[in-house]
Amino acid sequence: MQTGALVVSLARKSHRRHRISATPWSPERLQCPAVTRLLLKDELLDAQLVRAVGAAIYGGADLGECLATARRIDERDLDSWFEQWTATAAAVAQLAEQEAAAGNRTSARLAYLRACTYHRTAGVMLLGPPLDERLVSAYRAQADMFSNATALMEFPVERIEIPLGAITLPGYFFRTSADYSRRATVILTGGYDGTAEELYFANGAAALARGYNVLAFDGPGQGRVLTEQRQPIRADWENVITPVVNHALSREDVDGERIALIGLSLGAHLAPRAASGEHRLAACVADCGAYDLYAAFLDRLPGPLAKPSVINRRRVRDVLARVLERLAAKPTAGWALRRGMLVHGVDEPLDYIDALREFTLEDRAPLIRCPTWVCSAEGDEISASAPQLVAALACEKTYVHFTSVEGADDHCEQAARALYHARSFAWLDSRLHPPVPQPSDATSRDPFAAGLL
Repeated sequence: MQTGALVVSLARKSHRRHRISATPWSPERLQCPAVTRLLLKDELLDAQLVRAVGAAIYGGADLGECLATARRIDERDLDSWFEQWTATAAAVAQLAEQEAAAGNRTSARLAYLRACTYHRTAGVMLLGPPLDERLVSAYRAQADMFSNATALMEFPVERIEIPLGAITLPGYFFRTSADYSRRATVILTGGYDGTAEELYFANGAAALARGYNVLAFDGPGQGRVLTEQRQPIRADWENVITPVVNHALSREDVDGERIALIGLSLGAHLAPRAASGEHRLAACVADCGAYDLYAAFLDRLPGPLAKPSVINRRRVRDVLARVLERLAAKPTAGWALRRGMLVHGVDEPLDYIDALREFTLEDRAPLIRCPTWVCSAEGDEISASAPQLVAALACEKTYVHFTSVEGADDHCEQAARALYHARSFAWLDSRLHPPVPQPSDATSRDPFAAGLL
């Protein structure tokens, strides 16, 4: 098949299957389909806008600031995306400093949290090889803003560094009270382009409000482990999570019998993989991930090519390599490929696709022993294989499908996190039974957790 014909065939199959405008494949792509639309014409950029706005419920964004930023962006220019979000982050950080200097701790804290989200949003579209120093700067800035915010939280937040071979896994430990009593604890693991700081908005604040301690971290290929330690992602997440669990068990404020792992996006693939080998976990939550990343790629190819026996032929690989190179060069349509290349530490798109072969739960899911909660979203093709994971589990399992009627059909229920948290934590509470925070604690800790804002 000629290169051009393959591109057309890929596009037609995508359009036919998902009833959307043709876009290239990726194992975890926000732009296909973009169910919730806010402002921007480009589906991927608008999905990233929705992602930023989704943090607002826990203080990580302001709708007006996000929309004002989006209106200034030239959607044809990713430099414009970076520049405008960085400008907003700088302005909000200045507000935070002014409020902090005036002694207004709550206003300063919330402004620092918003600046954190805006710096991360600025950098995310720069993911790709070679590593862009603006991405390094953006990720460092979002971490700095978050640290400034944590210094203004009622209960101490610890910055942690967990050794893993020659590298360290940076993260945070949040306590839900001022004392050091042993509590149920959730460990948070993220996806391809997330950070430990973003995990606070995605799941951390909701867990704290429900009485859990929280440990959030960057693993290989994620956040600052990627941009500062230059470590690519790895499939054997059971070996990544073990030192994290060891750290949790070493703490006097963690109940070792009540540790759960929550995976977000690609983390919903990594968390079950981790639970397949780390049996000290009491529960596992997988929020909208893929069961087999390489199989998901094959599924997007035209019928004759969607077989390993065909795609591994030299002539087919040569054509596919050219197709992927052309796609990777496109500003937004090629973003997922470029991101994957950087995260996996490879220089060619086809090498990235080859690396996905290791990311399958086919032989690992039956090894999971702890109760496991899996979800998918109606408009999210990334989580379409969630039923395969559920079917492969031999442990206690629960499956939830979010729908468009609920406004929860985006990848990771991006526009409906409150609904997602209500359902997932109701299940987790029934297994781990965390103590309910006292009203005075919730009010002093965070007005969002207390329902005041």
